[in-house]
Amino acid sequence: MEAKKTPPFKVILGSASIARKTILAEMGYQFTVMTADIDEKAIRKEKPEELVMALAEAKADAIVAKLQSINNLEKIAEAETSVLVAADTAEAISERLPIGDYAQRAEPTLLITTDQVVVYDGAIREKPSNEEEARQFMKDYSGGHAATVGSVVVTNLKTGLRKGGWDRVEIHFHEIPDEVIEKLVEEGIVLKAAGGLIIEHPLIVPFVKQVVGTTDSVMGLPKALTEKLLKEVL
Repeated sequence: MEAKKTPPFKVILGSASIARKTILAEMGYQFTVMTADIDEKAIRKEKPEELVMALAEAKADAIVAKLQSINNLEKIAEAETSVLVAADTAEAISERLPIGDYAQRAEPTLLITTDQVVVYDGAIREKPSNEEEARQFMKDYSGGHAATVGSVVVTNLKTGLRKGGWDRVEIHFHEIPDEVIEKLVEEGIVLKAAGGLIIEHPLIVPFVKQVVGTTDSVMGLPKALTEKLLKEVL
């Protein structure tokens, strides 16, 4: 793990994912967590890269709205009046309005939101809807290959600047024994992963043949891309 950094900014991770929290901590950052309440199924795109970008943008917008709401409630409680109205689209990545009191703070706060899907045989796969689907997903990967496509969007809450990007990793598997698949399904971990695809669990590690890309990207937060975007929004 890298030494704790003392950057001239604060970080909010817009995800409750244990893997993402672990990776961001490994990068040396201290951060707070805030999740987005959105209907992911309501956002559909044909290309996986467009889908994960749109979802990460939507999560950022939802968290920004939540922060604005909290800020406004605090001001009402102090008998102050403040109204901030912002309109936006999920596709735009550009200059934004600063978020409430974050614009007044000396150091910027950077919000990181993400999303990930798996691409198998040309089809987009999100989290399995049940154990049977998770089991089938893993059987498909056995002796074959799939790809993860993950997005990162960073929003500077002081300036409103937002930047985003995506990363793709190809994963090749050896034959995965049925008993291993059953154990992973029973544990429930594959139900929480995009496409039911995991590579870091001790049971699956021996059957990962090759990873063309980085493990951190497969786990949900590509370090290099995240660092790049954090610098770009400052």
